[in-house]
Amino acid sequence: MNSLTITRRILIQFKRDKRSLALMILAPIFVLTLMWLVLDSEKDTLNIAVIDVPDAFEERINEQEDINVITMGENQAKEEIAEAELDAFILWEDGKPSVTIEGSDPNSTSIVKEQLQNVQGNDSDDMKVNFWHGSEELGLFDYVGPVLIGFFVFFFVFIVGGVSFLRERTQGTLERILSTPLKRSELVAGYLIGFGLFTIVQSFLIAGYSIYVLDMYMDGRFLYVLLVTFLLAITALSLGTLLSAFAKNEFQMIQFIPLVIVPQVFFSGLFPIEGMAGWLQAIGQVMPLTYGAEALRGIMLRNEGFTDFQFDLYVLTAFTALFTFLNIYALKRHRPL
Repeated sequence: MNSLTITRRILIQFKRDKRSLALMILAPIFVLTLMWLVLDSEKDTLNIAVIDVPDAFEERINEQEDINVITMGENQAKEEIAEAELDAFILWEDGKPSVTIEGSDPNSTSIVKEQLQNVQGNDSDDMKVNFWHGSEELGLFDYVGPVLIGFFVFFFVFIVGGVSFLRERTQGTLERILSTPLKRSELVAGYLIGFGLFTIVQSFLIAGYSIYVLDMYMDGRFLYVLLVTFLLAITALSLGTLLSAFAKNEFQMIQFIPLVIVPQVFFSGLFPIEGMAGWLQAIGQVMPLTYGAEALRGIMLRNEGFTDFQFDLYVLTAFTALFTFLNIYALKRHRPL
């Protein structure tokens, strides 16, 4: 056998494996398109409320670019900044402006301070600055950290769970189990519970290491962080085992990463999407990582309680139920009952 023969054999393999051929050609184009859509989006406009400020000061703020100035009362401003609907509000105290910045996004914080310094000019030192959430020392890693925790939990559970379930099928273990009176629903539940115990340990280690060793900013309850990461892991596990039913080997399982994992990185909050078109932002609403990341960010950066992020938990639970049901249905190809 010479090199020409080997080359011919490889080309024939690629010709037969159209999925791998498509992955090499289409996946890079797909990922580059996602990067273009996210990174080339328009700059987001900051929402700043003014409360009983002098007309001249409000006019100078309106002259700044990328600022949407809203006149409202103090109580309403506090309610909206608590919901992250405002980036900052300004009121007049002792003849000078007092600024309260939402604070959970360091990028928005720096832009707000820069714009207000332009308004004040040489008198910027007289401006009092407060933070509703976070602090002036809040860095970029603290802001993206909650998303990274959710991403790594989701990614590795998806891969490990999917590949493990695939091995059960390719090695004949799944067929032997299905030859018993065990119901398909009991089989899926057993795998989810078994891996679920592992994900509890994984969630605890990843969250604990990030917060207490890497000193990631944490303003909420650690128990809530564990709850969200656990639900996110179970969602990833049910999705991974579902997609493993459509893979013939481990390499084909890895091929799902550009299609399933990469889009969630771009649309779950790791990159700002507020300046994107509405239909692009809607893509993130059908991705589980979006809800896990938003819940984690709310807990860790804004000290949100259960009632504030419970909707995200319900959505993750719904995703898990959907993927579990589809898992049971997918096993019909191995046993109809």
